[in-house]
Amino acid sequence: MFRDPLDNVKVLILGQDPYPNPLHAMGLAFSVSSEVQKLPQSLKNIFTEYVSDTGFPKPMTGDLSPWSNQGVALMNRTLTIEPGVSNSHSKIGWREFTLRAAHVMAQRSVVAILWGSYAQELGHLFTNKIESVHPSPLSAYRGFFGSKPFSRSNLLLEKIGAKTIDWRLP
Repeated sequence: MFRDPLDNVKVLILGQDPYPNPLHAMGLAFSVSSEVQKLPQSLKNIFTEYVSDTGFPKPMTGDLSPWSNQGVALMNRTLTIEPGVSNSHSKIGWREFTLRAAHVMAQRSVVAILWGSYAQELGHLFTNKIESVHPSPLSAYRGFFGSKPFSRSNLLLEKIGAKTIDWRLP
């Protein structure tokens, strides 16, 4: 996530914490390595909304790095967890760190896609934001599906005169 300068970020997709399976971690929130065959349910739900919103076919892998390469920051409020224990590192300083990173991005008119209550805690920082429940199987049917985050973020980018994101994934 932090390998590129924050000046390059146009869209921030913010979630809660990494997947509990350590084999899924790759440094980009919601993304998994292209070798991962069984996708996490949250990512499956993201792809369901992606197909519905964009009309593009379901991606072949869970690797979201093509978005990152275009200026989409994929970040969680908490950047690490104890393997298998969701939200286990929420009180070790990551939330302060990600608050500061989000603050810097907000000052640069980044469009924020805030998925879930932990992400929405930072909504006050952003002028251009899209908020919905988290794409997890526990909440996706309560407002994630139908939220159209991809097309809505491009409309917000156009509104501020920024280049839109090509959300197409292989």
